[in-house]
Amino acid sequence: MDLDWGALGTGALVSFVVLLAVFTGTWLLALRLGRHSVVDVVWGLGFVVVALAGLLTARAGGHGDLGRQLLVLALTTAWGVRLAVHIGRRNGDREDPRYEEIAARARGSVAAHLYRRVYLPQTAVLFVVSSPLLVAAFQDGTATGGWPLVVALLGVAVWSLGFTFETVGDWQLERFKADPANRGQVNDRGLWRYTRHPNYFGDACVMWGLWLPTAAHWSGWVFVVCPALMTLNLVKGSGAAMTERRMASSRPGFAAYVARTSAFVPWPPKPS
Repeated sequence: MDLDWGALGTGALVSFVVLLAVFTGTWLLALRLGRHSVVDVVWGLGFVVVALAGLLTARAGGHGDLGRQLLVLALTTAWGVRLAVHIGRRNGDREDPRYEEIAARARGSVAAHLYRRVYLPQTAVLFVVSSPLLVAAFQDGTATGGWPLVVALLGVAVWSLGFTFETVGDWQLERFKADPANRGQVNDRGLWRYTRHPNYFGDACVMWGLWLPTAAHWSGWVFVVCPALMTLNLVKGSGAAMTERRMASSRPGFAAYVARTSAFVPWPPKPS
């Protein structure tokens, strides 16, 4: 098993250019629609773009293992499309307050300010954390023994756990919010009884599951920082921590929910 770093660099450049074009096109579409929440829909699809661009570039140069390439593309596509559909349905035609706040701080062109503060950073972050998808596309051959198969199966298992938690958690929260009797209440049912953020926990597992197929070769471990950074962001950055700050100020009973429920990794709740 080996990796042509020069070919990987070429594939990374192609993927970044395509990804930048996608986010720039999304910016132009958002200006036409008058709302920038559309960029959230593109987030998951951006991973699909990277995986597909990596596969096509690798195949064009005669690099990579087709089985690994198709596996990673299939897992990425299933996750990315589901996430895009969910966010599109959830957001509807409304603007995200985060982007309204960013626009309000603009000095000069609001459109250019949003491009610099939203679209370019998202392009850069997505490109970095999706790097294992490119490594999976360009790793050649097979390692000694059955390790490629073992880590691939482990990746599918971790991805499946994450996909299930994210999908079921989003569905349960959607049903909870749809009931007028639950307005202003904290959802502590289903998966939300065992973790305050089943969707973010699932997202983290998906990232680790997509990285694992590269772990049979040392080149994959160079990029272990990518799922680690994504997990850190989901726990401490724009994921769980930001959500909890908002919930703490708007949901009665949230403090009691925090006291009895695991913050991230699912665990039986503490006795009330």
